[in-house]
Amino acid sequence: MASHQKVQVTVLSIQNAHDKFFKETFSDLEVARDFIQHYLPESVSEIIDVETLEAQKDSFINQELQETFTDMLYRVKINGKTGYLYFLFEHKSYPSHKIAFQLLKYMSEIWDKYSTHEKKEALPIIIPLVIYHGQGNWHTSTRLSQMISGYEQLPETMKEYIPDYQYLLYDLSQYEDKAIKGGARLKILMTIFRDIFTKDPNRLRESVLKAAAYLRELENKETGIEYLETYMRYVFSAAHQMTKADLKKILNEMTKKYPEGREVAMTLADILRKEGLEEGMKKGHMEGRMEGRMEGRMEGETQALVKTALRLLTKKFGPLSESVRKKIQELDAATLEVIIDQVLDCQSLDDVKKYLM
Repeated sequence: MASHQKVQVTVLSIQNAHDKFFKETFSDLEVARDFIQHYLPESVSEIIDVETLEAQKDSFINQELQETFTDMLYRVKINGKTGYLYFLFEHKSYPSHKIAFQLLKYMSEIWDKYSTHEKKEALPIIIPLVIYHGQGNWHTSTRLSQMISGYEQLPETMKEYIPDYQYLLYDLSQYEDKAIKGGARLKILMTIFRDIFTKDPNRLRESVLKAAAYLRELENKETGIEYLETYMRYVFSAAHQMTKADLKKILNEMTKKYPEGREVAMTLADILRKEGLEEGMKKGHMEGRMEGRMEGRMEGETQALVKTALRLLTKKFGPLSESVRKKIQELDAATLEVIIDQVLDCQSLDDVKKYLM
């Protein structure tokens, strides 16, 4: 029956939903500083000058790994000298056993790029961090040496000649609510990531509603509404265990937890209605059902992206002319996603108009 079919509201492409949610959140330096102050060991955080934090545009993930990994690089003063924080976010349901080796390659690339651009012989400090939110616990060692056969049996004098390091690990599956700290957006991201793979729809529903309650902590109402849409678009795209009935129930309860987000909830509910899963569909007409479902999905996705693009561009460049608004409303979903991804890097509206031709 329709109410028990699994919803796949493609507000974001499935393969990049985790990536987008992570980058949209951690691209805000306030959130990144929040993470450093609340989750890094005190001995590390106390020598990091968070006021010097700068997000870098570089990514070191090759194409074949982009569906399971996301990275963020920050330049920052560490103990008074230029250094880097490198976040590797693993968004698959089980841990990788080669992370230490993988990170070493990425750090080597960072050092190589630094040496080439800065023309300096001394290499900067790089602190590697891994955030994991899979279903299984992380049992892989965080030290490179544990990947090297026979390392433990070597005499200590020999170990001095073998490369080794340790990365900071944040296995979100092990975090209870009381261990999740920081500002509203960071707590929301950590909570939703922790439970997005759960097989229990009720647990995810509780986490989504808890996230809505966290939004009340934000002083800026507009920021809260924007982030509500951000994390709900992620839930709609990534939570395959949720049924249409589950999502409708969440949207109804959300308006009680966070009344300011009523308009966003109504927009998302409208997407659900256009999913092609309405009760009025006739049984046995599978072809018609699939066609309606696809059309509804595409229409709902595009409308949500148009709304987001218009809001972000208006916030960045001020009121838009009617001609620009009309052209944006005529764009397809793929082009709208490109604009949304790049709007923060645009220097003027002219940088956007190339997509409106």
